[in-house]
Amino acid sequence: MSRIILITLGVLAAIAVVVGLSATYTVNERESALVLRLGNPIAVVNEPGDEEPGLHFKLPFADEVVYFDKRNVEFSLPPAEILAAEQGRLVVDAFLRYRIVNPLRVYQTVRDERGLQQRLAAIMDDSLRGVIAQIPPSEVISGQRAQVMNRIRLAVEAQVATQDLGIEVIDVRILRADLPQQIAERVFDRMRSEREQEAALIRAQGEERAREIRANADREAVVILANARAEADRIRGEGDGTRTGIFARAYGQDAEFFAFYRSMLAYETALRDNTPIIVSADSEFFEFFQNPSRVQRN
Repeated sequence: MSRIILITLGVLAAIAVVVGLSATYTVNERESALVLRLGNPIAVVNEPGDEEPGLHFKLPFADEVVYFDKRNVEFSLPPAEILAAEQGRLVVDAFLRYRIVNPLRVYQTVRDERGLQQRLAAIMDDSLRGVIAQIPPSEVISGQRAQVMNRIRLAVEAQVATQDLGIEVIDVRILRADLPQQIAERVFDRMRSEREQEAALIRAQGEERAREIRANADREAVVILANARAEADRIRGEGDGTRTGIFARAYGQDAEFFAFYRSMLAYETALRDNTPIIVSADSEFFEFFQNPSRVQRN
């Protein structure tokens, strides 16, 4: 009998625990809770603007709690290829930051956060394609990124407001906007070809300029050498004239001594070691050897 009572008490205690657990729920300060009774919303706990975190009570087995994040949530779109203006294609990677301000409205329109993000993905994709289709790819990539993101944000906000999703759009950003790989390779090849042509043109212009400089330098060198030779000839002529004048004056002062001196210089130049000289016996070249008296007289 006592064993049956203990089992009964254990079962009642387990039922009480289960009922107690199903009659309570906990709300974190970072989230809101929507209480549903038999599928119908009856209350929002700790919604934005109210601070009601902690332990709360509900009807066991009749009430259900759906939680929503109160924080700023970042939702990223997978990279998508989008047709821009002028039939250009871009691979765009974007994200959205939003905040749930009306959990009840979110539940009524999309049920939960997963459904909300699916709806936001469709809105973002539609807004991106609608805005970028009007803009050339070059402006999206580098020229007017800030203006493009502002237009996309306004388009997203307009659709969110029209559909009344119960959220507030905080920011919309484009992380990356690039050309597709095949198009990018063709663009890079064209840019490389253009740069090579430009380099070849600059190189040809440089070579032409170098030839002009070398030609001018060669002409200047010829002129400088010609002037130098003319100046050298002039100086040499002046030197020869001066030397001739000196010789003439020396000869005028003492003709015999001058003849003797000139002969000695000639002997020094002509009579080298082992140098054979063939002259006639009566040659004037050796007159000072043949007529010593003349040397003594000088």
